[in-house]
Amino acid sequence: MLASRELLPQLLVAGIFLLLVILASLLLGAGPISAHVSLETLTGSTHPDAWFVISELRFPRTVIAVVTGLALGLAGALLQSMTRNPLAEPGLLGVSAGSGFAVALAILLGASTATLTTVVAQLGALAGCGLVIAATRVQGLGNDPVRLVLAGATLSGLLLALTSMLMLIDQRAADEIRFWITGSVAGKPLAVLATTLPFIGMALMLVLAVAKPLAAMSLGEKAAVGLGHHPGRIRLMVTLAVALLVGSATALAGPLIFVGLVVPFITRAIAGPDIRRTLWLCLPVGPAVVLGADVVSRLVAAPAEMPLGVVTALIGAPVLLAIVRAGRMPSL
Repeated sequence: MLASRELLPQLLVAGIFLLLVILASLLLGAGPISAHVSLETLTGSTHPDAWFVISELRFPRTVIAVVTGLALGLAGALLQSMTRNPLAEPGLLGVSAGSGFAVALAILLGASTATLTTVVAQLGALAGCGLVIAATRVQGLGNDPVRLVLAGATLSGLLLALTSMLMLIDQRAADEIRFWITGSVAGKPLAVLATTLPFIGMALMLVLAVAKPLAAMSLGEKAAVGLGHHPGRIRLMVTLAVALLVGSATALAGPLIFVGLVVPFITRAIAGPDIRRTLWLCLPVGPAVVLGADVVSRLVAAPAEMPLGVVTALIGAPVLLAIVRAGRMPSL
């Protein structure tokens, strides 16, 4: 899967924007360390407190936000292409909620290792993906974007209700689950990436394998079969890739909604409907969206912080309304 020459300027601009957002993430925070002091620290001045904040707090959350955004952006693009539905998004269709419920259940049962949490999150995401595929096979549902989203919202609501029930069982677990389900990349060490990066690496290999077949499937299943592809096998590979990506992102930052809707919406507006071009642009745009939302979450309620999941919802909800109110769905 190679980016066309025409896409390189857009990739360059998106990459520069991502670097600026990364710089903002290192300079800005809800605490007393100002952007000016942070910049001096990065350029070599001695500010022990500022260096601790940047190296131990802001840098890890920046890296985790970048990885989370990359995973959710790619997952959203894959899911939309597979369902041929621009409203398909892991958070809206219950994939993130399935992953979140699985992790909440694991916390209640005493899961304490990051590896176990990651595996459980991916199993929950896989179950959510299976339900999405089942929904697309229902007569008249998969071809109606709004009805599919309503079905996904129903599933998400059910899983969130079940998660709330789990919180009533154990107060200790309830506090941990409540903090986790709001979504956050704060206060987490870089060591948590060790359990998720291998799974994300496997997902990226699957993305490389399915990009060309997905582009063929956009012409219709018969056309894809005529070109030598197997739609059933492609769906299975996409499902596994989405489960690995969403499960990893959920284990890192909690169930963030709308990221998988906003990122492909932006990238298609820039690169067009070709899934191969969309996937390439998701690499810088996804991290920029999540990291930008994290920076906003630090500033809007300073000296406190707003949950990252709330900020992504505030960003994504207008995008969803804009797509629905457009009167027609963008072609995929």
